[in-house]
Amino acid sequence: MTKVVADISVSLDGFVTGPGPSLDNGLGTGGEALHRWVFEGDAIDRAVLQETTDATGAVVMGRALFDIVDGPHGWSDEMGYGAGLNAAPPVLVVTSNPPDHVRLGERFSFVVDGVRSAVAKATVLADDRDVVIMGGGAVIRSAIEAGVVDELRLHLSPVLLGAGTPLFDGASPRQLRQIHVRASGHATHLTYRVD
Repeated sequence: MTKVVADISVSLDGFVTGPGPSLDNGLGTGGEALHRWVFEGDAIDRAVLQETTDATGAVVMGRALFDIVDGPHGWSDEMGYGAGLNAAPPVLVVTSNPPDHVRLGERFSFVVDGVRSAVAKATVLADDRDVVIMGGGAVIRSAIEAGVVDELRLHLSPVLLGAGTPLFDGASPRQLRQIHVRASGHATHLTYRVD
């Protein structure tokens, strides 16, 4: 059965980017430290990444994140969700205004009627595998608020960014149930059940 997982790296002070994210600096000032576990990780980090990628049938992201990954410094055949796999999962982008041109091609579809619709479409495409909502923060908040997330996976990076894009700014109060923790030298990987 398909599980919907919101999955994102976050700083100790709750930011998913550093200050000033842009097309040329997608993670903002200092934000690269959030993903050190992906690029410099140990065996635990590599296992977390591999398990998640292997279980993914479809990905959902927001338009701001899409603009970064489709931009000149974004994803390539060697870097990006599912890079190097024979069949990288399809990506649905939540937006009110689809772009005229997509550098990365047919892998991306644009959903103009909200995150709930994007998750429903991704569930069909996932074929009983996981739907991963990978960000940004606004899409993850919206999906949790819409009640379409089964699990929240946070990769807590040991960095204080001081400012940037907050993950839970304006979120409704909610109780989560912690179901899994793995610590590495680069991150603490936390999984919560969203009831």
